Amino acid sequence: MDEERALYIVRAGEAGAIERVLRDYSDKHRATFKFESTDEDKRKKLCEGIFKVLVKDIPTTCQVSCLEVLRILSRDKKVLVPVTTKENMQILLRLAKLNESDDSLEKVSEFPVIVESLKCLCNIVFNSQMAQQLSLELNLAAKLCNLLRKCKDRKFINDIKCFDLRLLFLLSLLHTDIRSQLRYELQGLPLLTQILESAFSIKWTDEYESAIDHNGPPLSPQETDCAIEALKALFNVTVDSWKVHKESDSHQFRVMAAVLRHCLLIVGPTEDKTEELHSNAVNLLSNVPVSCLDVLICPLTHEETAQEATTLDELPSDKTAEKETVLKKNTMVYNGMNMEAIHVLLNFMEKRIDKGSSYREGLTPVLSLLTECSRAHRNIRKFLKDQVLPPLRDVTNRPEVGSTVRNKLVRLMTHVDLGVKQIAAEFLFVLCKERVDSLLKYTGYGNAAGLLAARGLLAGGRGDNWYSEDEDTDTEEYKNAKPNINLITGHLEEPMPNPIDEMTEEQKEYEAMKLVNMLDKLSREELLKPMGLKPDGTITPLEEALNQYSVIEETSSDTD
Repeated sequence: MDEERALYIVRAGEAGAIERVLRDYSDKHRATFKFESTDEDKRKKLCEGIFKVLVKDIPTTCQVSCLEVLRILSRDKKVLVPVTTKENMQILLRLAKLNESDDSLEKVSEFPVIVESLKCLCNIVFNSQMAQQLSLELNLAAKLCNLLRKCKDRKFINDIKCFDLRLLFLLSLLHTDIRSQLRYELQGLPLLTQILESAFSIKWTDEYESAIDHNGPPLSPQETDCAIEALKALFNVTVDSWKVHKESDSHQFRVMAAVLRHCLLIVGPTEDKTEELHSNAVNLLSNVPVSCLDVLICPLTHEETAQEATTLDELPSDKTAEKETVLKKNTMVYNGMNMEAIHVLLNFMEKRIDKGSSYREGLTPVLSLLTECSRAHRNIRKFLKDQVLPPLRDVTNRPEVGSTVRNKLVRLMTHVDLGVKQIAAEFLFVLCKERVDSLLKYTGYGNAAGLLAARGLLAGGRGDNWYSEDEDTDTEEYKNAKPNINLITGHLEEPMPNPIDEMTEEQKEYEAMKLVNMLDKLSREELLKPMGLKPDGTITPLEEALNQYSVIEETSSDTD
């Protein structure tokens, strides 16, 4: 009934009547996302009627009402089939100021029309394959970049930027060809990075360092939404950058990483918005070549060093704990480097672990990022090792029991999701400089067996990557407890009585044969398959492993 009345007025009424009836329809169906199939034909005709009205010379308020209803109707994919034409797309492009002939955005009264037109285009492109093809034909990506350049430094049109960026994100998501066009032809990487700089109001203190005001106000909701859309669009533009990275791109990637560092150190209007902002920053950092991630940390400035030294000098010499607190009050410092951004990433990772769900989507990106940073940058690895795997003192509990970051990560090493447990184990392995003995000290053999088997390191040794040779120092508590630590569980156990000490030789032989027969039966029935280690440390059926060792012994014997 609503569609019928609206259609009648749209076809026959004047601008004022059209505006009133469409405003009523919009108010009533603002939250409607599912439509009755019985009125489908009427909605199609209403869409067609609205497009015919939009080509006329009507007031701005009437244009907005028409576009609001069109946006609501465009949520229905079936309605879009007959109305998604090149002519109708061009009408929306004109209203959104996406034509090259529109040189400026001076008329503030037109902004609501531009925003509603962009919203309609977002819905239509997302729901219609025909619209996606027409977007390529009409070179929509280039038009959107041109509009961004017009408004990138103007904060009072954040809504226009936000929906321009959202449409750019959708296009780059749905068409891989547009990603390449954005990256190279349209210079999307520097353009979108500048949009982020504008949203964060960044003031550069050095080539890759920005001023951080820890006491400043949070981002506004509009700035946060704009930044999130820009981060998502940048992710699509750079999704394959690690494959095609060139030295000439290093500067641009470093600037982007520096902007993302700034992003990690600021907050949004709410806790949820801050987490969403940081989540998209983490995803984008995963696309940055790892050699450019060194800008996430930076040396302390002379002012910071002087301020800390002055504050420390004011404390008595015996106030060691207070001095450490002062040292880390405003910045996380390690080896003369500012580690704030890395500390934020670590806290973000811990929050994602504590959520207890959606580990693959929510946790693996930040774990992968921290792993690669640790593998490539020594200072980052040493800082994370200090935070995640501090020197062991209390080994009375199993490694997976407790509430520390180490305990949480060790629990993930036996997670049911293969991808999650692999990346958690890999992160800890890298923090241990890929040394098996160091990893087992913190996790126990049982938790690490999966990683070691996959790496062919069950017999010990170290991984393929090179790390500095500085040795870990064990605490006195750990050294004293080490002889009684169960290597499988990784914790201290009181010596248990040996059950065979009180057996006679005949009883021992009987129990041994009983065990052999049981294993033989399980093996013959293929319920259990004896395995052994090959010389390279990987697992293989026991017979094959024994044969390989026999061949090695014969070869060695022949050589002698």
